[in-house]
Amino acid sequence: MNGNHIDVAALPPVPHYTPAQPTKEPLDFADLPIIDLAQARTNPTAAAAEVREAMSTKGFLYIVNHGNTTSQMERLFDIANVPFAQVPEEEKKQFDSKPHETGSFQGYKLRQYWHIEGGVRDQVESYNINRNVNRRTHPEALHPYIHEVDAFARHNHFEVANAILRLLALGLELPEETFVEMHDWEKVSEPFVRFMKYYPRSEEDEAKTKGVWFKGHTDFGSITLLYSQPVSALQILCQDGKWRWVRHIENAIIVNAGDALEFLSGGVYKATIHRVVQPPSDQRNVTRLGVYYFNLFDDDVKLAPLTSSPIVQQHRLQTTQAKRFEDDPEKAPTQKDWRLGRTLAYGNTKNQAEMKEGGLQGESKVQEEVVAGVVVRHYN
Repeated sequence: MNGNHIDVAALPPVPHYTPAQPTKEPLDFADLPIIDLAQARTNPTAAAAEVREAMSTKGFLYIVNHGNTTSQMERLFDIANVPFAQVPEEEKKQFDSKPHETGSFQGYKLRQYWHIEGGVRDQVESYNINRNVNRRTHPEALHPYIHEVDAFARHNHFEVANAILRLLALGLELPEETFVEMHDWEKVSEPFVRFMKYYPRSEEDEAKTKGVWFKGHTDFGSITLLYSQPVSALQILCQDGKWRWVRHIENAIIVNAGDALEFLSGGVYKATIHRVVQPPSDQRNVTRLGVYYFNLFDDDVKLAPLTSSPIVQQHRLQTTQAKRFEDDPEKAPTQKDWRLGRTLAYGNTKNQAEMKEGGLQGESKVQEEVVAGVVVRHYN
């Protein structure tokens, strides 16, 4: 959606979404590094060291100076609200992705689809658009804005995600284009733009789930880009076992590593566990609108450690932690295997009944299941 490519004066009008004011409550915020993408381009060596440190210890960081202005992102959030506020319920059902049946999020994930806890189902709605926006049709209300979503997807892929992927490769002392070449825009794959809206829940449901809206989990792709918004609800599980809130920074992108990047890096980069919980009291009765870009490796990429990296080799010799990944390239899942397995499993009551208790991590109860031969953990 970079302004260099779109004539702002020619854009169609869109109903305005008014976000909540940032919380004034003194929350326990996580201390996350901030990477200036403009400076990173002039000094990639120093930036790569910062990114490696952040992704090997926290798995989360902020990106600023990413190429989209505050006003451009305000309009993008207005567009993000269209699938929820401007599309009739009956039309939404025509674009239902039914992820537990299809293994794909393309289209709507409707409310009350996932089981959270104690019989309570979710109150989150998402609309997901493949980076190739013409791969599927869309609700009529979105048609005037699809060219902007296309520009936004391309900007995230080529200008933001690829820049981060280059730094991540340099951090492993790999050729700069190593990860970029595993994200071929022309290939049929599942990276997508996500618009997501959380709705307030009843006090009864909050009590049954202890305020958890989205269980602790890791993402299944390479990196996720989350455009910061003011409603505090996102938390990460820190190394000391405590959940801490992620602070809102105006027009910043929150970046986290996913499973696939952890697997390929041999555990150097951490797929950090995160969850969504009930917002603080001064934001409790508002909706929370999110804009994301989920980046995934090409479907055929084998998720085995890149042993050509001296950093990966050194880490594998030094670490005593249990691995989450498969060393053998022949046995390791592909990105497609992992994507399908994770999508089919999450929030599925049948799968939850088959999970086994995996003990405690800090303050969180851990449940485990096996997906594509690899242990997946859920944190409550």
